[in-house]
Amino acid sequence: MPALCRDCLATFDTAPARCPRCGRPRMLSHPELFRLSIAHVDCDSFFASVEKRDDPALSGTPIIVGGGTRGVVTTCCYIARIAGVRSAMPMFEARRLCPEATVIAPRRARYAEVSAQIRAKFTALTPLVEPLSLDEAFLDLTGTERLHHAPPALVLARLIREIEAEIGVTASIGLSHNKFLAKIASDLDKPRGFSVLGRADTEAFLRDKPVSILWGVGEATRAALARAGLRTLADVRRAGKPALEARFGATGARIADLAQGIDRRSITADAPLKSVSHETTFETDIKDRETLENHLWSMCEKAADRMKAKGLAGRTAVLKLRRADFSAISRQTRLDEPAQLADTLFRASRALLRALPEPGPFRLIGAGYTDLVPATGADPTGDLFDPQAKARAGAERAADAIRAKFGDAAIRLGRGWERS
Repeated sequence: MPALCRDCLATFDTAPARCPRCGRPRMLSHPELFRLSIAHVDCDSFFASVEKRDDPALSGTPIIVGGGTRGVVTTCCYIARIAGVRSAMPMFEARRLCPEATVIAPRRARYAEVSAQIRAKFTALTPLVEPLSLDEAFLDLTGTERLHHAPPALVLARLIREIEAEIGVTASIGLSHNKFLAKIASDLDKPRGFSVLGRADTEAFLRDKPVSILWGVGEATRAALARAGLRTLADVRRAGKPALEARFGATGARIADLAQGIDRRSITADAPLKSVSHETTFETDIKDRETLENHLWSMCEKAADRMKAKGLAGRTAVLKLRRADFSAISRQTRLDEPAQLADTLFRASRALLRALPEPGPFRLIGAGYTDLVPATGADPTGDLFDPQAKARAGAERAADAIRAKFGDAAIRLGRGWERS
């Protein structure tokens, strides 16, 4: 069985317990090891790892990256995870579980800087790099063996060794024959993992897995599938694609394919952005408009953060809703001038929501900008109908500057700061 040593990068035709060359036990073996080329690379507790790298005094201690007492955990190191801390957990609960942890406000500019260093290593290996976030990306190494004089598995093992040695953070790799399985594989052996899911493994691996393992199946979707008697992938396969598509539409068809290990999506590198948006699925369906508007504001803030980071403005604001039966509603409005602010997006999308005659309830809400252009830096100046626009834009820019200097938790703009 083909094998390689993840420490000295020696390759073998059979899989010894320890590397004959360096004597270490980190051997990786799989029948398809040198034939697979689709990878998902995921840095281990990235924000926390950067903080420990930048401050060696934190090494060996639990740290939590997140907001204040009323905030939530952004991420935490593996020591804190052992104590039960998890991402998105309320900070008061995280502090109770791990009172000895050092809490650090996020430094997103710093994380972006380190992410760019890692991204440069990705693109040196293949032009087909599809980032998912600052700390993870898909890589397609198909056809690169002649270029690198090594199969993709060996190239990837060298990559994560270099990232750890030169950049100071660790990463885990999933290697498979499609994106869906590569992403699952990268999470099987964290931290510093390297897991392989081959074509021959697919059916047996997925056989009795819960539906929650599927990409895009969150708590609400899992509950809807459970009401239909679909709790495992075996249940999904028995139901069949036509039945799922009839009941859940395109979502059902996608779930049926993934339950079979079928994912036809290709890895696309630096495709031009057509829109920037953010959405959330509720744990329980929501009908109350005030509650929906509160969630909408949060989505607008997150979409605007991405617009600002990318230097983009949008000429159209979009509102997205999903009904309890999974069917979608989308509304959009043309703006007077290109914008990137959360305030502008919220006011436009809120107007679309208030004009919607359908009472709900809804299981998802989202907002975003489309029809994108480079940002000019100009903010709304206000007019007779909205004389406070310039003041609100100034407040939002000032808040951005404070967060950039002191961390995301330093200041938050709530709906109370704006006038209806």
